[in-house]
Amino acid sequence: MGGISGTALEGLREGLRGPVITEQDPGYDDARSIYNAMIDRRPAAIARCADVADVRTVLSVARDSGVELAVRGGGHSGPGLCMVDDALVLDLSALRGVRVDPAARTAEVAGGAQLGDLDHAAHTFGLGVPAGIISMTGVGGLTLGGGHGYLTRAFGLTADSLLSADVVLADGTFVTASADEHPDLFWALRGGGGNFGVVTSFTFRLHPVDTVGVAVTVWSVDRTPEVLRWYREFLPAAPRDLYGFFTLLEIPPGPPFPQEIHGRKMCGVVWCATGGLAGEGLERALEVVGDPAPPAFHFTTPLPYPALQSMFDALIPKGYQWYWRGDFFDRITDGAIDVHHEYGEKLPTPLSLMHLYPVDAAAHDAGPDDTAWAYRDAVWSGVIAGIDPDPANADAIRRWTVDYWTDLHPHSMGGSYINFIGEGESPDRVRSTYRGHYDRLAAAKRTYDPDNFFHANQNIAPATG
Repeated sequence: MGGISGTALEGLREGLRGPVITEQDPGYDDARSIYNAMIDRRPAAIARCADVADVRTVLSVARDSGVELAVRGGGHSGPGLCMVDDALVLDLSALRGVRVDPAARTAEVAGGAQLGDLDHAAHTFGLGVPAGIISMTGVGGLTLGGGHGYLTRAFGLTADSLLSADVVLADGTFVTASADEHPDLFWALRGGGGNFGVVTSFTFRLHPVDTVGVAVTVWSVDRTPEVLRWYREFLPAAPRDLYGFFTLLEIPPGPPFPQEIHGRKMCGVVWCATGGLAGEGLERALEVVGDPAPPAFHFTTPLPYPALQSMFDALIPKGYQWYWRGDFFDRITDGAIDVHHEYGEKLPTPLSLMHLYPVDAAAHDAGPDDTAWAYRDAVWSGVIAGIDPDPANADAIRRWTVDYWTDLHPHSMGGSYINFIGEGESPDRVRSTYRGHYDRLAAAKRTYDPDNFFHANQNIAPATG
């Protein structure tokens, strides 16, 4: 039975409350599919856990049988690290519960939850967490990588709001990691990825966020140099309540964009305003958007925060081809602007894009060594993403992404947000992402996963000696 024996498979089926899915089952292809359709892997079995007991059982079977193990949370991994050929996949996707304590302003979030689950539960109390820009993203992978999103300038990284995490270790031990319990593990979880165990529950501090001010400003792509020179000065000096990520894109056909710009290559900024800027303050703050050049389109509206989080879901649903790479930037050099302009002019497909996400302001409040996230001095987290629904275009979007990244990388800080490392990149990219934190992470790995049982990830090898 691929990489798992019949005896082990039978033990799984008898020991789990959730289903065990193999290629003989009608739901197998659906169970092995993830957000990125470029990933087409065939695990030996997918164990869809119903609770923590199931998680411990799956780990026990994998450990005793010697089968390769992968862990799936939200299934949003760009390089598809949650699916491995002939492996046993520990699938958390059924664990999506969220419990909000509005008085304490906290939320307990199950390990398989998506951002939309968290946003829905917290929003009814006027609360939220800085986390991503797509509601289908998994809470687990995003948080363990550090996490950033629309609320980052106001409230910091996703991991900065993490209060504790329930973790099942490789040997089946269940621990809670927090500032007071297993603090070294808690430090490592906040940016160190899925290297240390299976997180079955996250507890977050929530922040006041209800209706946010949203704006979209776009200029013709030939205005990229002027706009980027303006943006690199304007955004870092703006109040924390104003967030705006820069993008290169092709305008999709549909609202809010007028028909005359549909299909045109553009540069732009997607804005989010919180606090005192969420109302009319946003329009006043953005009166200057015409300074670099007259926009081709500028639109503002108030939106419930979950509506903003899900605004792009329909545009890039599960099942498209994706290839991405990223880097951190502490400045946008003139040379980088030239690269952005060149590759923005030759976006390979209508959905391909580049984003520069701000990771400054409140994200700089934490000390450089407070968490495993090693780039507290970064101002932007950039990602280049080739996207298309047609598998025939996979090579084209990969080639554009790699060429763009290769030309832009010399203008970066040298490392990347761990969740933006693409398939096939050098293992040295993981070390560069963690800078001087790598050895401390390797020491934590030796303590909590000395045999590198959890290695289907952006791997950190256990320290030796």
